[in-house]
Amino acid sequence: VSLHDDAEVGEIIDCGTCGGELEVVDVDPPVLETAPELEEDWGE
Repeated sequence: VSLHDDAEVGEIIDCGTCGGELEVVDVDPPVLETAPELEEDWGE
């Protein structure tokens, strides 16, 4: 996966190879992790 020059920490990137979503954890050096699944927001 290649990052664009203005990638930011916390940004979600789609992996073109596996179709998964990756989260940018650090940009120098680039570090990606599997993005967390969205959980249902029950609110109050």
